[in-house]
Amino acid sequence: MTRVLIIDDEPLARMVVQEYLQPFNQQVQVLQECGDGFEGIKAIMQHQPDLIFLDVQMPKINGFEMLELVDQPPQVIFTTAFDEYAIKAFETHAVDYLLKPFSRERFNKAIDKYLAQNSVKPAVKPTEALLETASQSPAQHERIVVKTGTKVKIIPVHDIEYLAADDDYVSIYTPEGSFLKNKTMSFFEQTLDARHFARVHRSYIINLSQITRIDPFEKDAHVAILKSGTRIPVSKAGYARLKQVLGI
Repeated sequence: MTRVLIIDDEPLARMVVQEYLQPFNQQVQVLQECGDGFEGIKAIMQHQPDLIFLDVQMPKINGFEMLELVDQPPQVIFTTAFDEYAIKAFETHAVDYLLKPFSRERFNKAIDKYLAQNSVKPAVKPTEALLETASQSPAQHERIVVKTGTKVKIIPVHDIEYLAADDDYVSIYTPEGSFLKNKTMSFFEQTLDARHFARVHRSYIINLSQITRIDPFEKDAHVAILKSGTRIPVSKAGYARLKQVLGI
């Protein structure tokens, strides 16, 4: 029996999925419906479902941001009305995606595809590649969503002072404190707007608007002084990058 969650902020959309699942009730069990990503995270942690039907455009946090916060996300069939939103991610890495409004026939194909895949091999969890691909969408560049204990924190990118490598995580520093994100420095270097952020050292990315001055340090190195007073080491390559971006 496949254990399923339906995560969508539209009650009518959830009802349609429930209705279309009725013919599969010997194979699929709906555990819960969720009206937003926060409810979705809690339900996934509680039920550990095999499959979720997930809307992308939801209030509070979107579908991709929700998946980022789940340690071991289940397989996903996306249901969305936003057909230009990271279609490449859907096509390459999701079980399937359904563009609203979708027909019963199209829905059945998605379910059949899932059941066929999982009848011949162990379930394949959604890969980091899906989220890496989805992150290339400009809509994903305006904020970063992190989990602190049982709470979810949404950090607008303009609030970030700097980012620092922290073992397998990245620490995001803001006026409210620091927050850990399970991503790499390379990920943030590629996704943050290069007009506003620069990697000045293998372990640091700075918000350019936070720099008050850049002082020479030993040998070819420099140090960037931020508005908060924080001193960030700047490598030789990082200094060359800063000069180019800042036009100095």
